[in-house]
Order: sequence, then C-alpha cells, then structure tokens
Amino acid sequence: MKINGVGSSMGVNPYNAQTNKLDNVKSSYKAGRDKLEISSEAKEMLQGSTIPAERQEKVEKLKSQIESGTYALNPKATAKGIIDYYLKH
Repeated sequence: MKINGVGSSMGVNPYNAQTNKLDNVKSSYKAGRDKLEISSEAKEMLQGSTIPAERQEKVEKLKSQIESGTYALNPKATAKGIIDYYLKH
C-alpha cells in the first residue's frame, strides 16, 4: 500500500507551524503593568477598622504589664466573662 503526500515531500513542518503560532502570541502581547483597584466599599471598611484611642491605650498598658511581668490575671473575672458571653449567645 502506498500513501502519497505524507512526509517531507509535502513541505510542511509541524514544528515550524507551532513556532509561528508562538511568535504571533508573543507579538500580540502588550507589555503592561498590573493594575489593582480597590472598591469604595473596601475603602470604607478599611477606614472603619481603626481602633479607638481609649482601646489602644488599654492595649498598650496591658502589653507593657505582660512584658514586665506585673500583669495579674483574675480567674473569677475571666470565668464570669466567659459565662456571660455564652449566655448572651
């Protein structure tokens, strides 16, 4: 059985065709920069997450007490807080 028109006698190189496709893709690609857009809702959420000054002062005071080793834990107050939390929820 003889098949005509297949092989190098046709003048078609499948690798060359693939290379041409890649060259077309590369030439159509625009070298640009990435862009990030933050919605107005997200901006509002970011602004709303600021910690009030009084809360920040309390946190700083607790941090310094813990670092210096002078922080005293009150187990009864902790237990009461946990129970109150779960009774509300």
